[in-house]
Amino acid sequence: MNEVLSILNDRSAVGYLATVDEGKPRVRPWGFMFEEKGRLYFCTASTKEVYKQLMAVPYIEFSKTTKDMVWVRVSGEITFEEDIRMKEKIFEHAPNLKQLYQSADNPVLKLFYLEHGKATIYDFSPNPPKSFDF
Repeated sequence: MNEVLSILNDRSAVGYLATVDEGKPRVRPWGFMFEEKGRLYFCTASTKEVYKQLMAVPYIEFSKTTKDMVWVRVSGEITFEEDIRMKEKIFEHAPNLKQLYQSADNPVLKLFYLEHGKATIYDFSPNPPKSFDF
């Protein structure tokens, strides 16, 4: 999991989140927030279409690629988190979000995590991808 987290925490890399909307894939640029106790945390707003998609179909795939063209894909079922302490942690990892949400108790701020899923690391080497369940 350390190699996966290294890529997920790379702030220079762009990540993409995939959801399902009426049976069709939807992909958009997205930020990974942090990992805690094996949970991979992300956030969104209850006013966004992506939130409605996650409520209807709580499965995601998130992919992030480094400048060295090593990429990770994590996928599985997400769970929404209402713990105010975890929401406050979002602001520690992404202070710019405080401008959007003002405080962790803002009901629009929605935190979700991926706890059990599959992770695969790819690169352009002749070696097969590294894949494991978490």
